Amino acid sequence: MYRRDLLLSTLGVAAATLVYGPAATARPGLRILILGGTRFLGPHLAEHALARGHTVTFFNRGRTNPGVLPQVERILGDRDGQLDGLKGRSWDAVIDTSGYVPRHVRLSAELLRPQVPHYVFISTVSVYASFAAANDETAPVGRLEDEAVEKVDGATYGPLKALCEASAAAVYGADRTTVIRPGLIVGPDDNTDRFTYWPARAARGGPMAAPNSPKDPVQVIDARDLAEFTIVAVERRTAGVFNALSPPGRFTIGDVVDESIVAAHEIARPQDAPRAVWIPADFLAEQKVAPWSDMPVWAPSAGEEAGFARVSSARALQAGLRIRPLADTVEATLRWHLQRPEAEREKLKAGLSPEREAALLAAWKARGPSTAG
Repeated sequence: MYRRDLLLSTLGVAAATLVYGPAATARPGLRILILGGTRFLGPHLAEHALARGHTVTFFNRGRTNPGVLPQVERILGDRDGQLDGLKGRSWDAVIDTSGYVPRHVRLSAELLRPQVPHYVFISTVSVYASFAAANDETAPVGRLEDEAVEKVDGATYGPLKALCEASAAAVYGADRTTVIRPGLIVGPDDNTDRFTYWPARAARGGPMAAPNSPKDPVQVIDARDLAEFTIVAVERRTAGVFNALSPPGRFTIGDVVDESIVAAHEIARPQDAPRAVWIPADFLAEQKVAPWSDMPVWAPSAGEEAGFARVSSARALQAGLRIRPLADTVEATLRWHLQRPEAEREKLKAGLSPEREAALLAAWKARGPSTAG
């Protein structure tokens, strides 16, 4: 499975959207604590909160991007028991972007509960036990045989995040907990390079390998849209569980590739115009080109993954989630990518290397039919 399973034991907040406290309107001047906050989503959360008149505090170890948003207060500490800096302080809400082990979430939630009324946990749609069919927030989630495991890897990431969800809800209660399950988070500042691969590849120009069919569905969430939705949930004290990603059918891999080519023409202007060569999934498999890692964002919608790009976001959309045009995300991502250090631009963390892509294109050409788009 491309997005690993994730366990949520019995989390009562999955049943409905709840709003407590005053009417569901924005409240100015909130004090927001972000656990983590300096890698990818965190800065977008902080920037959006600051723009709406709130104050923000980061709690982290001070190791990742220590210079980002210097106007934001820092408290140094560690989720693994070094929480003294949080003692005696109060905030209106906490947003947990760095909880991967339930014990750590429980420690922070128990400490903060008396002085922070609202806990927002950023989880993942990888919680679901199966992607053979479409999932909504009521679908079963994965489970760990040994819930004491704390090693985070491809097999345990999902179940551990689900246990984190359950830990937050157990401490705070359903009416004071918000669980947000993003899909693939994309956009400027994404250090994983998964979505970035496509506009970056188009900017190089020339024939570019694309997976299977331009009609294949994909789901993503721009970090800026996720940040807005999260801060609005804080302002409204909205409780519940929400899948946060583009609705099924909104985007296809063809949209991603096409918008990347358009952005490349407008911004990078490569001498050799980029053009997609659509290569069937079975041939990709023969060449050991893997979905999601070698062909980022995409996975074949068949078999055990038939529901992979059909996760419901209806509840989040009803609660105010807004999905910007894909062209906006692609353009902003490419502009950010082109400003990165050369070493980061030249060696992406996801997608095919130029050498491997050239070999794939040559093998496909030798097979006979051309599917250049």
